[in-house]
Amino acid sequence: MSYLVDGNNVMGQRVGWHRDKAGARRRLLCELARFARAAGMTVEAVFDGAPDEFFPDGSSFMGVRVFYAERGADADARIKRLVEESRERRTLKVVTSDRALADYVRRCGAEVIRSGDFRRRLDALPDNEATRDDARSGVQEFELGEWMCYFGADPADEEEK
Repeated sequence: MSYLVDGNNVMGQRVGWHRDKAGARRRLLCELARFARAAGMTVEAVFDGAPDEFFPDGSSFMGVRVFYAERGADADARIKRLVEESRERRTLKVVTSDRALADYVRRCGAEVIRSGDFRRRLDALPDNEATRDDARSGVQEFELGEWMCYFGADPADEEEK
C-alpha cells in the first residue's frame, strides 16, 4: 500500500502556511517521512510551484519521493498521471481535498483520504509537536543517521572518530 499526497492541500490545513511556503514544504516532508516510517508505507508527495533547489523533481527525501507540477499544469494533473501510471491502484491512497481530483482517482480504483483527515493523522504521530516547533533549529538527534545517508556519508564513519 502506498500514499500519494497533494502537498499543497495538506499544507493548506495549517493557518499561515503561505507566509513561508518553502519552510512549510520542508516541514511537511519531515512529517511525511516520519509517517512513512511509522506506517511502513511508501509515500509520494506532489507540490504546486517550482521545484525546491534541495529537493528536485523525482528526488527522495528521507524515503519520501518528491514531485512537482509540470510546467503549465498544476499538481492535480501530475497526480492524475501518477495514478494512471500506478500498477497498484487498488492499494493506492490519494490524499487530497480537491473534489474533481478525488472523483477521478476513485474512478481509477484508488482510495481517497481528505487532507484534513490526513493532517490529523500526522498531528497524532509521536514527537510531532517537537518536529513542528524545532523545524528550523537544526538536525534532531534521531534524524542524524538519515541525513548522513542522504548526503552520502556512512553513519558508521562518524562513530569511528
